[in-house]
Amino acid sequence: MQAQQSDTLSGAMDETVSPDKEMKRIGAAGFTGTFIEFYDLQIYTTAAALVFAHVFFPQLGKVAGTIAAFGTIGVVFVARPLGSVLFGHLGDRLGRKRVLVITLLMMGISTILTGLLPTSEEIGVLAPTLLIVLRIIQGLAAGGEYGGAALLIAESAPIEKRGAWSALPQLGGAASTSFAALTFLITSLTMSDHAFRSWGWRLPFLFSGALLVVGLYIRFKIRETTVFTKEIHRRGASKAPIVDAFNAQPRDLLLACMVAVPSFAMLYLVLTYVVSYGVNQLNLGYTEVLLLSAGNGVVLAVGQVISSRLSDRIGRRPVLIFANGLATVWALALFPVLHIGTVATYAIATIVSLLIGGFISGPLAAFMCELFQTRYRYTAVGLCYSAAGILGGGLPPLIAGSIISAYGTFAVGRVLGAICFVSFCCCIALRETRGRALDADFAEQI
Repeated sequence: MQAQQSDTLSGAMDETVSPDKEMKRIGAAGFTGTFIEFYDLQIYTTAAALVFAHVFFPQLGKVAGTIAAFGTIGVVFVARPLGSVLFGHLGDRLGRKRVLVITLLMMGISTILTGLLPTSEEIGVLAPTLLIVLRIIQGLAAGGEYGGAALLIAESAPIEKRGAWSALPQLGGAASTSFAALTFLITSLTMSDHAFRSWGWRLPFLFSGALLVVGLYIRFKIRETTVFTKEIHRRGASKAPIVDAFNAQPRDLLLACMVAVPSFAMLYLVLTYVVSYGVNQLNLGYTEVLLLSAGNGVVLAVGQVISSRLSDRIGRRPVLIFANGLATVWALALFPVLHIGTVATYAIATIVSLLIGGFISGPLAAFMCELFQTRYRYTAVGLCYSAAGILGGGLPPLIAGSIISAYGTFAVGRVLGAICFVSFCCCIALRETRGRALDADFAEQI
């Protein structure tokens, strides 16, 4: 195994490519991979909000069916930590590139199969069962995707611009937010509501096949990171990265898990509850909601670009403290603003939520990569990001319906505000990481 690793890694290092060209290639690989990952996740989220209650859970009725559809969104977040451990282990032992090809294949194929699934009317309870199985596969892949994409760029980027370069995986996710909405918008504009609910929703899932081919082509062209190859040649691969991570940095793992929670919460509440609210409460048509949603990625990207570049100037920690503090305040105001009940306030609620989410996620990849040692960095980054996904992306949309039914919408805001406040405190407790050389001895820099 070690000999095989050495041959592969040596081949990667012998390749003569200019640093600028290689960095652009690596940036494109990180951007494209997360674009496809988040496109797959977001078209699913949009479909769950618009049609899955009717397609896969018709026997439950409109309200319970919607809750069940949103519940399947949470499945991917539960599977993510398992994927981060599994693929993090492989990525810390075999390298970043190989694992990223595997996760991309799993994500793309499971998405295409989702678009081909028969409905509950056709095969009964087997339909939602298969849907959940495919969601588990997507979750496993997503757990390994982000950490690898983040490391691929952060371990290759110039230290003074690491924040800006490392934001590319997040920008891939932001771009896919708008692209997914546009895909559904074009689909809905070219057919009746009945046709869209019947079969049109499948087309964005099937289109993922073309994106998969592009993503694989780009990823096969990149080489392994120098930081990882140096670590392998110097000390060899860790036998148990997750054990090493918990032994060496348990406090950092716990605190870092909370940093990204508000970003997930803001994004997925917008993509699930807010979209559903626009359709079911404001009586907006699918076309109007999707048209408004098409701008979501632009807003998210603006926040990410500003915060990632700012983190290169003043540090990751100040930016994250400010953004998570702002999220705490906005969480309390979000539902009162939304429930004014106009299209204008619907748009304001969406824009502010996504802007704050972008401010948090912008410096996130650089911050997490700088926080952990190379030997277990893939595992640690993926695990923290996945845990944040459960707490912020999976839990709030899942419990929002139940809390609203029992206590009203303002109770959801208070719960969300409490979660954001805990994240704010965790940001304060973590140290600054900007300027750390990722291939140096960790002990020398703390």
